[in-house]
Amino acid sequence: MKKAIILFNLGGPDKMESVEPFLFNLFNDPAILNLPTFLRYPLAKLISNRRAPVAKKIYAELGGSSPILKLTEEQSGALEIELNQTQEEDEYKCYIVMRCWNPRAKDVIKDVQLYDPNEVILMPLYPQYSAATSGSSIKEWKDVCKKNNYQVRTSTICCYPTDSNFINAHRKEIIKKIKDLKNFKLIFSAHGLPEKNIEKGDPYQWQVEQSVKKIVESLNDENLDWVLSYQSRVGPLKWIGPSTEDIIIENSKIGKHIVLVPIAFVSEHSETLVELDIEYKEIADANGCKNYTRVPALGINEDFIKAMSELIIKKNEYKISENLYPPKMQCPSNFKKCPCLNYE
Repeated sequence: MKKAIILFNLGGPDKMESVEPFLFNLFNDPAILNLPTFLRYPLAKLISNRRAPVAKKIYAELGGSSPILKLTEEQSGALEIELNQTQEEDEYKCYIVMRCWNPRAKDVIKDVQLYDPNEVILMPLYPQYSAATSGSSIKEWKDVCKKNNYQVRTSTICCYPTDSNFINAHRKEIIKKIKDLKNFKLIFSAHGLPEKNIEKGDPYQWQVEQSVKKIVESLNDENLDWVLSYQSRVGPLKWIGPSTEDIIIENSKIGKHIVLVPIAFVSEHSETLVELDIEYKEIADANGCKNYTRVPALGINEDFIKAMSELIIKKNEYKISENLYPPKMQCPSNFKKCPCLNYE
């Protein structure tokens, strides 16, 4: 059987001229600005125009573009090789769909139709589910399929925050950085969300907490000094915390070696390469930090690629896990082959 894997990621501008339209696509997403179209469109135009100069400075630090497409292509290639080496009876082909820049769903679907798979498997590169990330990308794909009258068996793997291979990938990367360190603070940093999103039932914060809990358990150090925090706050709304910036300042002042782990990003991009590596390091230095270390995003870590491969291959063996959603909350996605899916 031929199977098409759709890998979802956010995307990023491929040149400086793309920065403002990329921001517009981001803020024009109903999952980001939940407003009627006639209000959201002009507001997205205004916000993207005002934020573009700052964003251009960020991408200038990266050489004028985001590396996320190239890095996602490396992940896609590694996953395709792993799947086809592991499963001789099926043929797998991976496609990349970016939510806010190219390649977009409306274009990729044409290539998928030409491939003519027996099944399409949706695989977000967001380990923890949020309506603003995985949810938005999955919805866009389904809307594009409906618009193109494309009907094919489709399975969805929309989160894997406690998958054993995913946890092991993080464990190995962390150990490489901390094995010879003393007096350090291990800071797990995730992209933040407004508190109102969580109050409406978004499981993202809960799932990030479960990821960190499992990783800390796997490190098996009862004296480990660690904390979970959130970065990238924008706008006037109250966001979930504590903030990564505040945690860095607090621990820099008491002489801790800062060790940062990007827990919700699997690809290097502006929030890791600029925000964590440059902006937060400057803040740490200004507050007395002498040692600053950042654990890399998983990228093509073999355990991470194995995690995705096994999630895809074993998707029909899943059992509902009670640990991926807050108490009294059920999966918000209502997929038949879905999230809460965790196998041991």
